[in-house]
Amino acid sequence: MSTGTYVLVYIPHASRRIPGFGNSGPLFPGRRGSDMLSHMVQTDAATRAPIATDALEPALRPFGSGTTLPAVAYTADHVLDWERRRLFAGSWTCVGRDDELRRDAAGRPITQRAIVVGDVPAVLTFPPDGTVHALANTCRHRGHEILPPGATDARRALLCPYHAWNYSLVGRLVAAPGFRDLDGFEPRDFELVSLPVAVWCGWVFVNAGTDGPSFADHIGALDSLVTRYRPEALTRLARHDYEVAANWKVIVENYHECYHCPLIHPELCQVSPPTSGHNYDLPGAWVGGSMDLRDGAETMSLDGRSSGRPIEGVDPRVVRYLGLFPNLLISLHPDYLMTHLLTPVAPARTTVECSWYFVDDSTDPEYAVEFWDLTNRQDWSACESVQRGLSSPHFRPGPFASNEDAVHRWVRMVARAYQGIAPHTMA
Repeated sequence: MSTGTYVLVYIPHASRRIPGFGNSGPLFPGRRGSDMLSHMVQTDAATRAPIATDALEPALRPFGSGTTLPAVAYTADHVLDWERRRLFAGSWTCVGRDDELRRDAAGRPITQRAIVVGDVPAVLTFPPDGTVHALANTCRHRGHEILPPGATDARRALLCPYHAWNYSLVGRLVAAPGFRDLDGFEPRDFELVSLPVAVWCGWVFVNAGTDGPSFADHIGALDSLVTRYRPEALTRLARHDYEVAANWKVIVENYHECYHCPLIHPELCQVSPPTSGHNYDLPGAWVGGSMDLRDGAETMSLDGRSSGRPIEGVDPRVVRYLGLFPNLLISLHPDYLMTHLLTPVAPARTTVECSWYFVDDSTDPEYAVEFWDLTNRQDWSACESVQRGLSSPHFRPGPFASNEDAVHRWVRMVARAYQGIAPHTMA
């Protein structure tokens, strides 16, 4: 792995464990915040696998004999509840771009932002030293939210609006009205829960379960493919927000194959052969592959022409499609980068934040946005049709075509995660 590509902030606690991913022993929590959160996650009823082992068995088979997941994985509320706690809150979930998270809707600098990681409320804080911290959005007095969901603030401290407990931007308890002279009260015992956070290539990732694999293990060999594009140096020039009536996994599965391209994406096939490229089989909790540009095409656009500056040092003939578990899709082009950030809202509803990043902030991004907005909408229509089919009593998990090995890898990763096996450990 190359060095200097991400920053990890992690405050360890010896007694911390999270269910699944190989950790099933009991907890003996102390009074510190992170230990208490681990106890909460450990004893949650959602620790049990959401789907029976026999129902998952076909999805766990090797490529060539395996099938997709059973319908319940895409349609049941209890499965999504489990995924929010275990796959999103309990893993390394992307919560956005560092430079964008540090500013409010009007573009003004902020010091704190309320987010939700899976089903766990959290606060990102941005101290003057330029670091980023993630804290549980739960006051240590009565559990009141420090900030309401989605809110931002520019104050130099965190203030609970219920009883005015005051915390520093790194979570230390600074003031607790009425407790100063209370015998035995130790502010250090009531710090906000600190959550592991990592900044990689300009994106921020939070593990709201506080345990599990390291970020280095999670990212694996994806680092070597992405860092050469220097995403952190690119500027977002366009963003579209979509709401798709399909399960989040259906969207990811669709993204990782072009078996559907000849019928669904005629415009795409004009600039990139659907059978070109190859899929990767490398370490890490990710799936992906490449496709080639046709002769004469400069990039993925309706006419194959580019209006942007090339990204130096990358292959000008290759487009890479990479999906980092659980919710970040990264499309790397010779002249721009596109991401899809997925948030499951319901079993059959997902919000998708699609962003386009370029080398030169004076570039007109329309050539890329026009192409991918059309392609996205074609995909959303197909995904929504799949979702309706999954709800049919006649649905049965289907096989994988010879060029759907990346989808098989993704499905097997999810099926293994249902059994408590960390996504980056693909045997």
